[in-house]
Amino acid sequence: MRTPERPKPIASLSLDADNQWSYMKIHGDDGWESFPSYLDVLVPRALEVLSRHQLRITFFVVGQDAALAENRDALGALAAAGHEIGNHSFRHEPWLHRYSEAQLDEELERAEDAIESATGVRTDGFRGPGYSLSETTLRVLVRRGYAYDASTLPTYIGPLARAYYFRTAQLTAAQRAERELLYGTWSDGRRAVRPYRWAVDDRTLLELPVTTLPGFKVPIHVSYLLMLSAYSPIAARAYFDTALRICRATGVGPSILMHPLDLISGDDVKALEFFPGMQIALNEKLARVSSYLELFRRHFDVVPVGEHARDVAARDLPVRAPVFAEAS
Repeated sequence: MRTPERPKPIASLSLDADNQWSYMKIHGDDGWESFPSYLDVLVPRALEVLSRHQLRITFFVVGQDAALAENRDALGALAAAGHEIGNHSFRHEPWLHRYSEAQLDEELERAEDAIESATGVRTDGFRGPGYSLSETTLRVLVRRGYAYDASTLPTYIGPLARAYYFRTAQLTAAQRAERELLYGTWSDGRRAVRPYRWAVDDRTLLELPVTTLPGFKVPIHVSYLLMLSAYSPIAARAYFDTALRICRATGVGPSILMHPLDLISGDDVKALEFFPGMQIALNEKLARVSSYLELFRRHFDVVPVGEHARDVAARDLPVRAPVFAEAS
């Protein structure tokens, strides 16, 4: 909403701080159990880019990373720079929807404790790994006092992303079954792009979806833009500009997502070269990301997700029943 103090409509930006080991774990690669990390490369680079664009954002941090002493300086630097810290689970397993209520309670508590120890911040915002969410997760989030969830990605193309991931991975039948809902289902495309409240027993929880293009429900997050830019940098930038204009015209304050690999190249991490966009030279990739951030700031007042959530929480939002696809 525009006000005299805020001449541009509000929007938010976040980065899911998935580490190298978490990508390897989901991909079924050997060696993830030693928790290889690129946080020492990612964090200074992200802080420099965000500082240059005068942006404060939300970093959704994985508890396992925060629990390791070698990562604490890097993660602490995020909070020290004024960025919001959110909870991205402890073990970063996109099959979180398979967890029991007791398992989820333990998972969130372990992450909260580790993240607070590393950053000094007690989290009250959550995003599930791989957009994993369930009614049980919502119930636990409400009981633990969370202000918002930001796990939904309302798009139809989740199964296509999962198929690509499976094609590049060496997974057992059991591992494929665990990951059967990775990145969502076709029905996720019917979810709302605008914020709403989940009905959880006799309470509600604010949902701030990762924004997709209103009406068409195709992604507009930075990793998707970089994938498009491998074919045409000009077209990718024009697509994002058009998407932001559509968001403004339809009254959608977008919540845009980044991933670590948006700021990392295949030269930085050879083990992740197979990801789309990792073949783009680092300087060129950073230039493209900077151009997207410039566009975003041109159209919107960009804030952390928690601030965005507080803004929309003051509005009369629809309340929706939590309906999710069930794992087999």
